[in-house]
Amino acid sequence: MKFPRRHREPVEINLTPLIDVVFLLLIFFMVSTTFETRQALELELPESASAAPADTAPVVLSISAAGDYRLGETSVDQRDLAAALAAQADAARDHGLVIEADGRVAHRRVVAALDQAAALDITRVRIATREANDSTNQAETP
Repeated sequence: MKFPRRHREPVEINLTPLIDVVFLLLIFFMVSTTFETRQALELELPESASAAPADTAPVVLSISAAGDYRLGETSVDQRDLAAALAAQADAARDHGLVIEADGRVAHRRVVAALDQAAALDITRVRIATREANDSTNQAETP
Protein backbone atom coordinates (compact mmCIF):
# COMPACT_ATOMS: atom_id res chain seq x y z
CA MET A 1 0.00 0.00 0.00
CA LYS A 2 1.31 3.30 -1.01
CA PHE A 3 0.68 6.29 1.21
CA PRO A 4 0.65 9.63 -0.43
CA ARG A 5 3.35 11.91 0.89
CA ARG A 6 2.33 15.29 2.03
CA HIS A 7 4.18 18.04 0.34
CA ARG A 8 5.82 20.23 2.97
CA GLU A 9 6.86 23.78 2.36
CA PRO A 10 10.54 24.43 3.03
CA VAL A 11 11.23 26.08 6.36
CA GLU A 12 12.50 29.65 6.07
CA ILE A 13 13.75 31.79 8.89
CA ASN A 14 12.75 35.38 8.48
CA LEU A 15 15.79 37.48 9.41
CA THR A 16 14.09 40.86 9.07
CA PRO A 17 13.06 41.18 12.76
CA LEU A 18 16.53 40.09 13.87
CA ILE A 19 18.20 42.69 11.67
CA ASP A 20 15.81 45.35 12.96
CA VAL A 21 16.71 44.53 16.57
CA VAL A 22 20.45 44.59 15.79
CA PHE A 23 20.15 48.00 14.15
CA LEU A 24 18.15 49.36 17.09
CA LEU A 25 20.85 48.15 19.50
CA LEU A 26 23.55 49.66 17.32
CA ILE A 27 21.78 53.02 17.26
CA PHE A 28 21.23 52.90 21.02
CA PHE A 29 24.92 52.29 21.75
CA MET A 30 26.03 54.94 19.25
CA VAL A 31 23.80 57.55 20.85
CA SER A 32 24.61 56.66 24.45
CA THR A 33 28.40 56.39 24.02
CA THR A 34 30.55 59.48 24.48
CA PHE A 35 33.63 59.68 22.34
CA GLU A 36 35.13 62.68 24.07
CA THR A 37 37.54 62.14 26.95
CA ARG A 38 37.67 64.74 29.69
CA GLN A 39 41.15 65.99 30.56
CA ALA A 40 40.23 68.20 33.48
CA LEU A 41 37.32 69.07 35.70
CA GLU A 42 35.02 71.67 34.29
CA LEU A 43 34.38 74.11 37.11
CA GLU A 44 32.41 77.29 37.13
CA LEU A 45 33.90 79.22 40.00
CA PRO A 46 31.76 81.67 41.97
CA GLU A 47 32.47 85.37 41.78
CA SER A 48 33.24 87.64 44.70
CA ALA A 49 33.06 91.41 44.87
CA SER A 50 35.31 91.63 47.93
CA ALA A 51 38.00 89.15 46.85
CA ALA A 52 41.61 90.27 46.97
CA PRO A 53 44.60 88.68 45.27
CA ALA A 54 46.95 86.68 47.45
CA ASP A 55 49.84 88.64 48.96
CA THR A 56 52.42 86.01 48.18
CA ALA A 57 53.04 84.17 44.95
CA PRO A 58 54.09 80.55 44.64
CA VAL A 59 57.61 79.58 43.66
CA VAL A 60 57.79 79.11 39.88
CA LEU A 61 60.10 76.58 38.23
CA SER A 62 60.21 76.92 34.44
CA ILE A 63 61.61 74.28 32.11
CA SER A 64 62.34 75.36 28.53
CA ALA A 65 62.03 73.20 25.43
CA ALA A 66 65.80 72.71 25.49
CA GLY A 67 65.60 71.38 29.05
CA ASP A 68 67.00 74.47 30.81
CA TYR A 69 65.69 75.16 34.32
CA ARG A 70 64.77 78.60 35.62
CA LEU A 71 63.76 79.06 39.26
CA GLY A 72 62.02 82.40 39.55
CA GLU A 73 64.28 84.75 37.59
CA THR A 74 67.47 82.72 38.06
CA SER A 75 68.79 80.17 35.54
CA VAL A 76 69.70 76.90 37.23
CA ASP A 77 71.76 73.98 35.93
CA GLN A 78 70.27 70.51 36.40
CA ARG A 79 73.07 69.57 38.81
CA ASP A 80 72.33 72.65 40.94
CA LEU A 81 68.54 72.22 40.88
CA ALA A 82 68.43 70.46 44.25
CA ALA A 83 70.41 73.22 45.97
CA ALA A 84 68.38 75.99 44.34
CA LEU A 85 65.10 74.34 45.31
CA ALA A 86 66.41 73.76 48.84
CA ALA A 87 67.04 77.51 49.16
CA GLN A 88 63.40 78.20 48.17
CA ALA A 89 61.92 75.14 49.95
CA ASP A 90 60.30 77.04 52.83
CA ALA A 91 58.49 79.42 50.47
CA ALA A 92 57.49 76.51 48.22
CA ARG A 93 56.09 74.55 51.19
CA ASP A 94 54.07 77.56 52.35
CA HIS A 95 52.86 78.95 49.02
CA GLY A 96 53.28 76.02 46.61
CA LEU A 97 55.52 75.22 43.67
CA VAL A 98 54.33 75.80 40.10
CA ILE A 99 56.14 73.94 37.36
CA GLU A 100 55.87 75.62 33.95
CA ALA A 101 57.22 73.09 31.47
CA ASP A 102 57.31 73.56 27.71
CA GLY A 103 55.16 71.02 25.89
CA ARG A 104 58.17 69.80 23.91
CA VAL A 105 60.46 69.21 26.90
CA ALA A 106 61.55 65.65 27.66
CA HIS A 107 59.35 64.00 30.26
CA ARG A 108 62.38 63.04 32.34
CA ARG A 109 63.13 66.73 32.99
CA VAL A 110 59.72 67.27 34.58
CA VAL A 111 60.01 64.04 36.56
CA ALA A 112 63.45 65.13 37.82
CA ALA A 113 61.95 68.40 39.06
CA LEU A 114 59.07 66.55 40.74
CA ASP A 115 61.55 64.16 42.39
CA GLN A 116 63.59 67.06 43.76
CA ALA A 117 60.43 68.69 45.13
CA ALA A 118 59.35 65.43 46.78
CA ALA A 119 62.80 64.97 48.32
CA LEU A 120 62.46 68.42 49.90
CA ASP A 121 58.96 67.59 51.21
CA ILE A 122 57.25 70.11 48.92
CA THR A 123 53.75 68.69 48.58
CA ARG A 124 51.85 71.58 47.00
CA VAL A 125 53.08 71.16 43.43
CA ARG A 126 51.07 72.29 40.43
CA ILE A 127 51.82 71.98 36.73
CA ALA A 128 50.81 75.10 34.82
CA THR A 129 49.20 74.97 31.39
CA ARG A 130 47.52 77.53 29.21
CA GLU A 131 43.84 77.92 28.49
CA ALA A 132 42.78 75.85 25.49
CA ASN A 133 42.05 77.54 22.18
CA ASP A 134 39.46 76.12 19.82
CA SER A 135 42.19 74.27 17.90
CA THR A 136 43.84 72.58 20.92
CA ASN A 137 42.70 70.26 23.71
CA GLN A 138 44.61 71.75 26.63
CA ALA A 139 42.99 72.98 29.82
CA GLU A 140 44.14 75.66 32.23
CA THR A 141 45.47 74.51 35.57
CA PRO A 142 46.29 77.33 37.96
